[in-house]
Amino acid sequence: MVTTTKARSFLDLEVYQLAKDLAVDLSQRTKKFPREETYRIIDQLLRAAYSIGANIAEGYGRFHRKELIKFLYNARGSLMEVHHFLVVSKEVGYLSEAELKNYENEINKLGVKLNNFIKSISQLVRDN
Repeated sequence: MVTTTKARSFLDLEVYQLAKDLAVDLSQRTKKFPREETYRIIDQLLRAAYSIGANIAEGYGRFHRKELIKFLYNARGSLMEVHHFLVVSKEVGYLSEAELKNYENEINKLGVKLNNFIKSISQLVRDN
């Protein structure tokens, strides 16, 4: 298991908690999307959102820090995919400008936390 200071589980990681909260929020919000979007935007948006936290958890459970970094990059990619689907959702009228801005603030915060986590784990790899 990859060790980090203070975290006994991926559940203790702030970056994971933010990812989980985003996924839960989007799951609730997409219930208001039109039913015909179930297998288009909704499915892809939620798969990407769920993938962020899942990649953090899976990477944390790997034995090597380099593997964790790989999964954190995957999580960051999924975060950008979520952003894409939210922009499209706003453009087709499923989200307001204010809702998109709120989600973009969450995405930016999570992105910074992911980048900082990647940087700190990368530094541990370089130091060893």
